[in-house]
Amino acid sequence: MQRYFVSPENFGEDSVTIGGEDARHIARVMRGKAGDKLIVSDGVSREALAEIASIGEGIVTVSIIENMPMTQEARVKITVAQSLPKGDKMEIVIQKCTEIGAASFQPFLSERTIVQYDERKESKRLDRWRKIAKEAAEQAHRNIVPEVAAPQTWKQLLKSVDRYDAVYFCYEKEEGLQLRSAVAPWAAQLGDASKASVLVIVGPEGGFSEGECGEAEAAGAVSVGLGKRILRCETAGMVAAACILYETGEMGEA
Repeated sequence: MQRYFVSPENFGEDSVTIGGEDARHIARVMRGKAGDKLIVSDGVSREALAEIASIGEGIVTVSIIENMPMTQEARVKITVAQSLPKGDKMEIVIQKCTEIGAASFQPFLSERTIVQYDERKESKRLDRWRKIAKEAAEQAHRNIVPEVAAPQTWKQLLKSVDRYDAVYFCYEKEEGLQLRSAVAPWAAQLGDASKASVLVIVGPEGGFSEGECGEAEAAGAVSVGLGKRILRCETAGMVAAACILYETGEMGEA
């Protein structure tokens, strides 16, 4: 069943108003008609099974049939901090990590970032990234749309490390501690905790420098490897997120 996210102010007690591209999608792509059922969510605290009541010019109104529990989100909130990669790789990271279950994304600039950061173009790119997160969340039947923050500098990212319960610095030269070995004992201590937060830091195409590794560890991050094989930068975040969710029981029995 198709799922749509709407702003909380459009989510009434008995009905929901859907506008913009989603309304056009329902009317023109899905060829919706009165009585068709869909799922609507405000991405915060309410989700409901609804049916189309009316389709107007750019507006679709749906009637709420029943409220639904928001049970699709992982108990561990993963933020993927990705050093800006070339081309459309950031879009891939956001799309696939959203499907896997990441709660938010923090792009950043590091020593070996190749992309030329242009603040004038950043607004459009950020809007596109957020649109990709929304579409991926709808496809994956998420209860929330992951937040995509504006890019930070390396120093700004390191200052945020102490906000998280665990921080893993994915370093291709790490020959000792591997991610699973780091996550497993931490996950075993979580118990019924439902608000634990994890930051996964992933480098650009050229990886991190030794200096950055030292700075990350000094800030409180744990340097970890992701196995014997070298992963592309757009793959590393996906692997790390999946490993963490597996170790915290998100990929076991329902």
